[in-house]
Parts: sequence; C-alpha cells; structure tokens
Amino acid sequence: MWLLIAFIAVPLIEIGLFIKVGGVIGLWPTLAIVLLTAIVGSWLVRMQGALALARLRTSLNELRDPTEPIAHGAMILLAGALLLTPGFFTDAIGILLLIPPVRSAVLRYLAARVRVERFTVGGGPPRQEPYRPDVIDGEFYEVDPEDTPPRRPSGWTRH
Repeated sequence: MWLLIAFIAVPLIEIGLFIKVGGVIGLWPTLAIVLLTAIVGSWLVRMQGALALARLRTSLNELRDPTEPIAHGAMILLAGALLLTPGFFTDAIGILLLIPPVRSAVLRYLAARVRVERFTVGGGPPRQEPYRPDVIDGEFYEVDPEDTPPRRPSGWTRH
C-alpha cells in the first residue's frame, strides 16, 4: 500500500515543484538546475561509492560484520538513482542520502524496526556411522564381460 502511495505522490510532488520553481526562475534555469544536480550527483555517488566499497573490503578482510558497509552502499546506490531521476524532491532525498550521518540515522531507524532471522542449510551436523575396521566404503558397478566390445590398442601402448 505504501509503495502505491509513493508511486502516486512522488510524481505529483515533482510536477508541483517544477511548476513552482519554473514560475519563479523560468524554464531554462530550472532545466539547468535539474541537469546540474544529475551531473554533480553522479560525481558524488562515484566518490561515496568508492569509499563505501573500500570500507566493505576492509570489513571483509578483517572478518568483521559487513552489514553496515553493505547498507551504506545500498543507500548510496539509491541516492544515485534518485539524483539521476529528474526532479527537485528526488534530488533532495538523494543528496540527503549522500551525507554519512544521515545514512547512519536511516540505518539505525531501519535496524530498530527490522528483525533478522538466522538459518542454516541442512538442518544439523551430518550423521556419522560408527567406525568399523572390517568395512571398506566404496561404490561399484557390475561389468558383464560378454557385453563389452572388444578393445583395440589405444596407440599409446606397445602391441
């Protein structure tokens, strides 16, 4: 339901802002601002994304929990998508998501409302048979000598 409301409300907000800003400063300055935010936003996303990737690598190399760097990277990716979308409202949200303290606040907000479950595949340790020295474990198949075709030398052996 919230997603439907967002898909309806965001374009309406953007259209209203375009009309208001265009009425105040004119068409060409409005289009220039939209283009400028897309260019500057993509540059900022590239810089922030490189930093987030470096933090993710560091956390993986030090065997620390990579959840926070991954979440920051996802928010930077979302910020880039919002900044490339034409509009003032989406640009404002995108710029806010590029500010690290804002991302941390969003992450804390989401972490307080998300419950993480842990699961394992297989359901438990593998079952082990007791050791018996008189049993050799292996696989076999029967070969019927009458059904096998006659063997020719391979060329790598002497006749």
